[in-house]
Amino acid sequence: MVGFLEFQRSTLEWKTRGLDETGLRAMTAKSTMSLAGILKHMAWVEDHWFSYVLLGRERAEPWSTIDFSVSPDWEWTSARAESAESIRTSWVASCAVSRSSVDEAMSGGGLARLAARSTTSGDRPSLRWILVHMIEEYARHNGHADLLRESVDGQVGE
Repeated sequence: MVGFLEFQRSTLEWKTRGLDETGLRAMTAKSTMSLAGILKHMAWVEDHWFSYVLLGRERAEPWSTIDFSVSPDWEWTSARAESAESIRTSWVASCAVSRSSVDEAMSGGGLARLAARSTTSGDRPSLRWILVHMIEEYARHNGHADLLRESVDGQVGE
C-alpha cells in the first residue's frame, strides 16, 4: 500500500514538474481547479490524515491558522497567489512528515493501528484505511492533473 501511495505521489510530482506559476495556475473548461491548487490541497490532506487524524498531532502551519468554516476552499484559492516553488516546497515537506508518521504508526501497531482522532462520523480509521484513502485521493487528483498538464504544454502519460 505504501508503494502504491508513493507511485501516486510520484505521478503528481511528474505532472507538476518544471512548471512555473503560469503553468501551475492554468485551468481547463469551467473548472477553477489548477495544478497549484491540487498540490496545496494534497499538502493539506497529507497533514490532515497522517499527522492530525492518525497521530493526533495539532495541525501544522498554515493549516492551524485557517478557519475552514469561513473559507472551505482556502487551499485551492490561496494557491493562485503563491509562487510555484513555495507550493512545491510545502507539498514535499508535508509528504516527508507523512512518511515519518506512517513509519511511526507501523512500528506502533502496524496497519491495524487505529487513528488517535475520530472522523466526523465518529469512526477511528485504521492506518490501512487511511493509506487506501490516500491512494484514492491521489488517484482522483492525478486524473485531474492529467487534463491540466496536457492543457499547459501537451505532456501526457503517467
